[in-house]
Amino acid sequence: MRALVFDETLKLAEDVPLPTPAADEVLIRTRRAGICNTDLELVRGMYGFRGIPGHEFCGEVVQGPDSWCGRRVTGEINISCGDCRLCRPGIPSQCLARRTLGIHDYPGAFADFLRLPVRNLHVVPDSVSDDAAVFTEPLAAALQVTEAVHIQPGSPVLVIGAGKLGLLIAQVLQLAGADVSVVVLHEKQARLLQRRGISALRIDDIEAQAFPVVVEVSGAASGLEAALRLVRSRGTIVLKSTYHGTPQVDMTQVAVREIAIRGSRCGPFAPALNLLERGLVDVSTLIEGRYPLCEGLRAMERAAHPGTLKILIDFAHPGTDLAAAGA
Repeated sequence: MRALVFDETLKLAEDVPLPTPAADEVLIRTRRAGICNTDLELVRGMYGFRGIPGHEFCGEVVQGPDSWCGRRVTGEINISCGDCRLCRPGIPSQCLARRTLGIHDYPGAFADFLRLPVRNLHVVPDSVSDDAAVFTEPLAAALQVTEAVHIQPGSPVLVIGAGKLGLLIAQVLQLAGADVSVVVLHEKQARLLQRRGISALRIDDIEAQAFPVVVEVSGAASGLEAALRLVRSRGTIVLKSTYHGTPQVDMTQVAVREIAIRGSRCGPFAPALNLLERGLVDVSTLIEGRYPLCEGLRAMERAAHPGTLKILIDFAHPGTDLAAAGA
């Protein structure tokens, strides 16, 4: 099968062995995949990654239990052991032995086929397109913000970072009743926000300690520095960013000003799919380009361009079946 493979350099390989599902796994034919900032950081050296990236996807089960075969699915990215002291009380996303689809020790979705445990699967409703289904994972991550901090109706919340995830978080917070503002760098981002009645701000125009809640999703150390400056004393920073490197910030502020910092990672897929099915979150305007897998390197280059929103890899091509892929 074909796959984008990173081993010091990113390449399109044509002869990657077909995944072999374990007893509790299925084989999925990839239909669509999305490129996120984590994928871009991985091929820049984050985590010492080697392998097939990609964790936002929609596909069709082609091998596994009869009840799943033929179903259109997306899937949670944490592959947990199910038996450690975090899995047993129901926190598999923090499994002590977890592997992570396309990120850590588990081949990802930038390939014709992928494998995934049955317990990770979610059926995509018929009314949700392949394009929209790709957003399930980041939308679930956006929903997790509301688990990290209680949002009261009308409460001011600032989102630092108006990329793909930041724009989804802004919509989720708006649905939760918050008075949302988003720091933008590009006019395109401001236009998308203004269409939904969300304030777009330039960071230099915001007064210090202006917001009780700040969501930091810029992916840059400067974003965390800005969050510390803009959050009120005794306020909360919800940290969605992962950083390539170790940010240097003034942690004394956290203690002296009694700031709470809440890490926030993966979130619930079922509510995310429900929002997509009901059309309550707009993802179509976040799609900026679509490339076939044979142009995957070009797709990654486009996604890495500053200000680019979601780039999709489209696997809709003739003649790709299990036999042709090497089964």
